Amino acid sequence: MVLLLTTPNYLLVLSMKIRSDFMKVLFIGGTGIISTAVSKTAVDRGVDLYVLNRGKRNDKLPEGVTILQGDIYNPNEVKNILEGHCFDSIVQWISFTVDHVKRDYELFKGFTKQYIFISSASAYYKPIPYLPITEEIPLGNKYWEYSENKKKCEEYLLSVHNPNFNVTIIRPSHTYNDEMLIAQLKSHSKPYTLINRMLQNKPVILPDDGRSLWTLTYNQDFASAFVDILGNEDTYGEYYHLTGEKVYTWERLNEMICEAVGVTPNIIKIPTDYILKYFPEFKGELYGDKKESAIFDNSKIKEVAPNWISKTDYSSIVKKAVYRLLNNSALQEVDVEFDQRYDDLIQNYKSSL
Repeated sequence: MVLLLTTPNYLLVLSMKIRSDFMKVLFIGGTGIISTAVSKTAVDRGVDLYVLNRGKRNDKLPEGVTILQGDIYNPNEVKNILEGHCFDSIVQWISFTVDHVKRDYELFKGFTKQYIFISSASAYYKPIPYLPITEEIPLGNKYWEYSENKKKCEEYLLSVHNPNFNVTIIRPSHTYNDEMLIAQLKSHSKPYTLINRMLQNKPVILPDDGRSLWTLTYNQDFASAFVDILGNEDTYGEYYHLTGEKVYTWERLNEMICEAVGVTPNIIKIPTDYILKYFPEFKGELYGDKKESAIFDNSKIKEVAPNWISKTDYSSIVKKAVYRLLNNSALQEVDVEFDQRYDDLIQNYKSSL
């Protein structure tokens, strides 16, 4: 049961914990790799889902979603859009700096009982002091500005957490969908570049020895647990990482892609420090995230998310991702500049030996 007090700020007062299938929820964003899956699961569970975005990719959203078209970076526009609405939860998928979350606090206080911030498991202290990773590990990633900004966002939000603006923080790790190739060093804008190398039997680089352990989370598995967080009073003022428990070496992940392409692996192992001479833009991703092993203890999220699952194996999904690239000529664009740097790196490393 919900009691709505008609105050100027439309303050929600919940007299009891509400089941998700009676809830009204707002997503800021909603069409990303993770949020698309969560949108589908939320609607399937009966959530009255609203999505606020600029309307550029709403074909990815399921039927039943109410679109509030607007630009979160235009606060006055958003205030007008929110007028008259009250939400049990607002989920912010696209805030990355403290200025963003300060804006959100001013915009959304009074319009929701719960604000859920999507942080990142990459924000944990690096190098990781112990495995498996728990929420007791402090935040602090000196290698990656993205992760440090997420840490600062969390600190600000916990400082403004109060009974009328309850903050819940979720930290995803490496979450993927049906279209993603998982590799440490690849062209993000043109993923076919990696497939093209394999088809030409050109070496694929694995940083260091390729044996560090890496956790992957399928987006639909993530969504099963995330929807349990919506309106869940036990999560107010808390922070959780939400990951799968499927763990692979980077060498095995490369093998899976090769198997899907139908080629024999041709790898070369190169120290991370040497790679960064040619790809300095990957320092954050490698030293700040993908260089060392990352295995997570999900005990805390399991206590509040009874629908948590980790059932999907990447070996079944990578076949879909590769098939999509091999059978769509529009996606078969090679990042020539990236590939040339890649070849130069390999040639010069071999010469140095």
